[in-house]
Amino acid sequence: MTKRLASFLAGFAVVAALATPPAKAQTETVLRIAMTAGDIPLTAGIPDQGFEGWRFVGYQLYDSLVLWDLSRSDVTADIKPGLATSWAIDPTNSRRWIFQLRQGVRFHDGSPLTAADIVWNFDRFTKESAPQFNARQFAFARVYLGNFESIEAVDEHTVAITTKQTDSLLPYNMSFLMMVSPRRSAEVGNDADAFARNPSGTGPYRFSRMVPGERLEMVRNTDYWDTARIPRHDRLVLLPMPEASTRTAALLSGQVDWIEAPAPDAIPRLRSSRMQVVTNAYPHNWAYQLNFVEGPFADVRVRRAANYALNRPDFKEMLGGVALEAYANLPPSTPYYGNPTRYLYDPVRARALLQEAGCMPCRITLAISTSGSGQMQPLPMNELVKAQLEAVGFQVTLQTMDWNALLQMGREGRERHPGVHGINISRSLQDPFNGIFRFVWSAQNTPRGSNWGHYNSPEMDGLINEVLSTFDPARQLALLTEIHEKMTNEAVMLWVVHDLNPRAMSPRVRGFVQAQSWFQDLTPITIAPR
Repeated sequence: MTKRLASFLAGFAVVAALATPPAKAQTETVLRIAMTAGDIPLTAGIPDQGFEGWRFVGYQLYDSLVLWDLSRSDVTADIKPGLATSWAIDPTNSRRWIFQLRQGVRFHDGSPLTAADIVWNFDRFTKESAPQFNARQFAFARVYLGNFESIEAVDEHTVAITTKQTDSLLPYNMSFLMMVSPRRSAEVGNDADAFARNPSGTGPYRFSRMVPGERLEMVRNTDYWDTARIPRHDRLVLLPMPEASTRTAALLSGQVDWIEAPAPDAIPRLRSSRMQVVTNAYPHNWAYQLNFVEGPFADVRVRRAANYALNRPDFKEMLGGVALEAYANLPPSTPYYGNPTRYLYDPVRARALLQEAGCMPCRITLAISTSGSGQMQPLPMNELVKAQLEAVGFQVTLQTMDWNALLQMGREGRERHPGVHGINISRSLQDPFNGIFRFVWSAQNTPRGSNWGHYNSPEMDGLINEVLSTFDPARQLALLTEIHEKMTNEAVMLWVVHDLNPRAMSPRVRGFVQAQSWFQDLTPITIAPR
């Protein structure tokens, strides 16, 4: 359409409006989602509440340099350009990545995105002397910035990030760092709490209002830089509902349009009530990270015994079939799955290993949550884990807490929580760093990263460092496969199931494509009239 034609039509619309009686205002379309989180995810940039925080707040209010392609359901989601249109290694320095920024992007407050804003945000994550430094954002970002050394603005639309060592996987980590508006931050004196009450990002939704502990409302960003992803509904409402039965009742009563993780026994009723129940494979691991320094799991025989003790088909049945049994860290569809040790149910072998290790009864304490992102149905699942472990000679104490408290324990590490021998935090496997490195690389030992139990192997460190230093895909694949096989042979975790990401929604919800990812694109969704 030409500018002249557009101007003519706009003028015609004004005349028509003046010539006819005012029509009734169009009804606002609203998508209401019940999350598993016990509270509203943090709105000040990088969210809390695990990956559910990224899913419903992080990637809605904000963008990162690198985003995830969530447009398809038939392949595992991979990264794509976000605020950066491209990235490449500096040909003269293998530790220096060059990111070309997207031009024409504006924050919700109207200020344009420049390279200086990206540098400002990285200083917010990393530089304690910077006025905008935020300790909480630093804590959330630290796991993704363990190899970060420095950043510089090359020109107005180019930044260079230098790492401590060559890092072939850096772009994946950049996808978790949300860029906030320096102008809005300055307006509130760099007060992160004040910023969170009126945040400004570049994402497809703008902040509207929040009732603490009850609801967060966002509205469509009609000026979003990716015009294909301007939301097709007017308002997004997020409600924390940690109890599965409460979420189910809210959907059936029409209080919400969408619920995360419906209770398995409620799925038949939801379907009979014409609700949509959708599932898809995604890179998920419901497992326990183990303590390698203190307690029985320092002995590989005890770790193997625990894995042989679990009858994983029982968990799949408990979950109404909406799960994949996990005998290793990665699901078999992963390209670098390899030929790992498979811990098939063998209670006799499990008991013999405990007796050989001299740990009978074998007393352990496992930290668990009442709900949370990717936690599936944590209370009944953990009770079944406890029962099956105790059947072979373990004596299990479950230390139950809120999801955010468990995440904090995970960030702080085993050394801050003596007497805890395992921690049940569901984890993402969607790239090599998140899928395997962060669990077994000594450079990721907490509190620097996510190696909660402080697994330490010079051989494993050498394999990981070699992956990071090579850009040859075939060599990377071979090394990643070797790492995964070594992880399972040493039983570095207690594996249970991989989730199939069930969610239920009203028949009025249209246009949703469930990506094979922890994250989902909400923007194509339309809400049919009642």
